[in-house]
Amino acid sequence: MTAETQLPQATGSCCSPSGSCHDSAGTDAGQAGVTTVYQVTGMTCGHCEGAVSEEISAIDGVTSVKAVASTGQVTVVSRAALDDEAVRAAVDEAGYELAGRA
Repeated sequence: MTAETQLPQATGSCCSPSGSCHDSAGTDAGQAGVTTVYQVTGMTCGHCEGAVSEEISAIDGVTSVKAVASTGQVTVVSRAALDDEAVRAAVDEAGYELAGRA
């Protein structure tokens, strides 16, 4: 089999090519909005990333979420600045702890 015909390798997650269980819609680089990076403790895998992303994505005005378990950082893009307590509640609902803004 040549390199051109080989299938792409999995990234270590059973959920998606990005290694996350949840890929939020609207993650285009050219997307306008407010970007905030939060530090979340307790995430260890793609499932954790997905749980946090799903809960934060449900906050009104959020257009994309990218959680990275290895760094604990969660990048949130929203139409307007978010209330940190709403983000904290969403992270708590997912079963993790918001340490604050990164």
